[in-house]
Amino acid sequence: MEDTEHSEVAPAGVARLVERVCAGDVRALARAISLVEDNSPLAPEILACCFPHSGKALRIGITGSPGAGKSTLVDRLVKDLRAADKTIGVLAIDPTSPYSGGAILGDRIRMQEHFNDPGLYLRSMATRGALGGLARASADVAAVIEASGKDVILIETVGVGQDEIEIVRLADVTVVVLVPGMGDDVQSLKAGIMEIADIFVVNKSDRDGADRVEKEIRAMQSLDTRHGDWGVTPIVRTVATTGEGVAGLGAAIAQFQQWLEREARWKSRRQAFWRERLREMMRQELLLELSERGFNEDGLAHHAEEVEAGNENPYRLVPQLVSEVLRQGATSSRRTP
Repeated sequence: MEDTEHSEVAPAGVARLVERVCAGDVRALARAISLVEDNSPLAPEILACCFPHSGKALRIGITGSPGAGKSTLVDRLVKDLRAADKTIGVLAIDPTSPYSGGAILGDRIRMQEHFNDPGLYLRSMATRGALGGLARASADVAAVIEASGKDVILIETVGVGQDEIEIVRLADVTVVVLVPGMGDDVQSLKAGIMEIADIFVVNKSDRDGADRVEKEIRAMQSLDTRHGDWGVTPIVRTVATTGEGVAGLGAAIAQFQQWLEREARWKSRRQAFWRERLREMMRQELLLELSERGFNEDGLAHHAEEVEAGNENPYRLVPQLVSEVLRQGATSSRRTP
């Protein structure tokens, strides 16, 4: 049987692979994602071919501290969305194993009952050292899943505190999950999470302290400056293990989607995402060019030695290196027929 994720794809076969992805072929989708996640030489062409078919799904980011019950909440949301006949992709960003480099606590294990559902695709990704609770390739993987025709992409972050603000760049709707009894939750809001939440969820709200968490959120909502006439960010109480309140969360997401669709707000958010994404892509290309022109680990070690010895000035060295890359790149472009 053909290996779903690791069999080779010839460069000429990329277009056919993406055709199969767009047709809903799960094996092709898994293989395309693996090639993108592993930074295969074929990844840029795969992404280029997927791009015209992406951008139509609603991206919902689920973030919050570890132990807040995000995965259980995602599982319940999946059930409700599937009941509404929505096709779904779940992208779960999990911690990296220090031994294998792979994802641990994978949602594939948590959501086994959905394995045979053709309207749902699950993918766990390791952070591989990336900060902010998101794997570096998460935006690209989300685009490939979108190309497969999914209506909704649920993105669950690993949960690492204030660095979770990175999710707002990728998601259309950001849901911040809090729980009673974890005293640092509302403190973390002061560090930035308060400003990114489109919807707050107080999960495990059957516990003592749920009222206090909600009151503290409401007391801090004057910090929310990014939503305009969306009004005060809603707070939804849930008990994800029983499903209590999840329908209310679904309704809040639907209302926010309707708000986004008015006055070109959705378009504005996607443009903001692409501004940041283009900047990151250009940064990656520059680093690649520097590496290919000899500024690899050995070159970096040499320059570090020279800088430490006082023979080179880093504030002059870096602009010089970047200028050389750009100049050589321009020369190469002029010579290309």
